Amino acid sequence: MTASDTPPVCDYEGSDYRTRFWEGQGRSYEDQVERIALRRLMPPTGTTLLEVGAGFGRLADEYLGYERVVLFDYSRSLLQEAQARLGDDPRFIYVAGNWYQMPFVAGLFATLVQIRTIHHAADVPSLLQQLARIARPQGHYILEFANKQNLKAMLRYLLRRQTWSPFSPEPVEFAPLNFDFHPRWLRQQLAQAGFHPGPMLTVSHYRIPLLKKVVPTSILVKMDSLAQKSGRLWQLSPSVFIHSQHPVGGAAASPDTFFACPECQTPLGAVEAEQLSCLGCGRKYTVQNGLYDFKEPADH
Repeated sequence: MTASDTPPVCDYEGSDYRTRFWEGQGRSYEDQVERIALRRLMPPTGTTLLEVGAGFGRLADEYLGYERVVLFDYSRSLLQEAQARLGDDPRFIYVAGNWYQMPFVAGLFATLVQIRTIHHAADVPSLLQQLARIARPQGHYILEFANKQNLKAMLRYLLRRQTWSPFSPEPVEFAPLNFDFHPRWLRQQLAQAGFHPGPMLTVSHYRIPLLKKVVPTSILVKMDSLAQKSGRLWQLSPSVFIHSQHPVGGAAASPDTFFACPECQTPLGAVEAEQLSCLGCGRKYTVQNGLYDFKEPADH
């Protein structure tokens, strides 16, 4: 896939996402229950971890059991916020790029995490193919997605307050570059990309403004934690987590490789003069203040 034919990407560059959506916005309940689900599905320790769409690093403290953690996002400004929050911890690597053209060698990551971002994916199969390429054999992929088949959508459809059916498998784009996915459809896409989809957890059952006002957050979190395992039977919540595993086969990345050219996938060497140069196609990518920038070549 070349830059000219990649699908559109949702760009949060320069946005106030952290302060507008999270900090001081009454979303402690959502944050806590997502962390519970992540801990249940993600191996607590490992070598390499990639968070896809890491933003300002909200969940970075969940990855302290890993030797190297890549926070990957399309927005340079959000990654700079993550750098400011996390300081000089050498485990964290900040990478800006397009998830349809991942700038990593094949078989690199032991664990992949993607939370609250795949709903912006216009081409899920292409994204999953990229993630399958860079996952190690038997690597783990923990994915959260916006559930099309949630209880609220069912009720609205039955009351004729929405036109799209929550029971049909295809994704629904309810706003530009914002998609809800049917659990069965997404499991099929994971399998076609080469992953083995496994257990599912249902999350944010009580994401209701009135409940959040009258019921203490600690109680809602405990209730949600108990309800999460119902995802193994049915999925009616607005948010669903799924654990998948990359099959045995293929090869893990060579220990002396890490980055690859997003255009031609040639492994890249060491940083020289604040740039990474591709010997395959000649493109150069900027590295400044600890941020690896693969959004576009330096000579673009």
